[in-house]
Amino acid sequence: MSITYRLNRLFAPDGKCFDVAVDHGFFGERSFLNDIEDMPKVIRTLVEADPDAIQLSVGQAPLLQVIPGKRKPALVLRTDIANLYGKQLPRTLFSRMIHEPLEQAIRLDAACVVANLFMLPNQPEVWEQCVQNIMALKPQCERYGMPLMVEPLVMRDNAQAGGYMVDGDIDKIMPLVRQAIELGADVIKADPTDDVSQYHRVIEVAAGKPVLVRGGGKVSDDEILKRTYDLMQQGAKGIVYGRNVIQHPNLSGMTRALMAIVHDGATPEQAKQHLS
Repeated sequence: MSITYRLNRLFAPDGKCFDVAVDHGFFGERSFLNDIEDMPKVIRTLVEADPDAIQLSVGQAPLLQVIPGKRKPALVLRTDIANLYGKQLPRTLFSRMIHEPLEQAIRLDAACVVANLFMLPNQPEVWEQCVQNIMALKPQCERYGMPLMVEPLVMRDNAQAGGYMVDGDIDKIMPLVRQAIELGADVIKADPTDDVSQYHRVIEVAAGKPVLVRGGGKVSDDEILKRTYDLMQQGAKGIVYGRNVIQHPNLSGMTRALMAIVHDGATPEQAKQHLS
């Protein structure tokens, strides 16, 4: 069964995608819940703002899918849960796959499933769990025609960063992105590099698969709009942003601003007009 049918729901006709990630509650961190405590309201607001997709967990996906009508964002279903984002880490770290992920995704009418590929300092067991998760997921995705999005995440040391934070070292990001491709990713969700002007090298190593750029931590409006514009100029096919959208005081306006950059090629100055 071809994955093209669902990819056509995930990506707009121009081949670009803005996926709003709202699966943060899955990871059990209090700070991740800021401004998304009322999920039915958040989902309604996002649907009205009309991004291409919304990324949710199995428990929250019905909030999107029960909304009537022909037009609404596609569902990207998070299939793995991890416990490694806190400033104080538990004794044992894990990244575990939900049970029967493809059956759950199909019942929820998902357009894509997503799984992490973590690379944490001195935590090879977590990386191995992620590899095992993806290897188990890939043949199921092939069997049912479900696109597989893999999220290669290189993280800095917890003690140094005060919680696992993004490591933008291109020489660490590139091999992990390629590993995700080698494992069978149909779509890549990767972090921006420290030097955004070098992001075309990440695009190249993805071997023709679409690369959506992860948003990471909350930054200023000017920074996120400029970074997004620069990344799209480097060849990214879109973005997957969470906190920079859902924790914004004008969630709807920021969604429209980013959609303008992704789909219309708007400059940061032009996009910012949606926030006024």
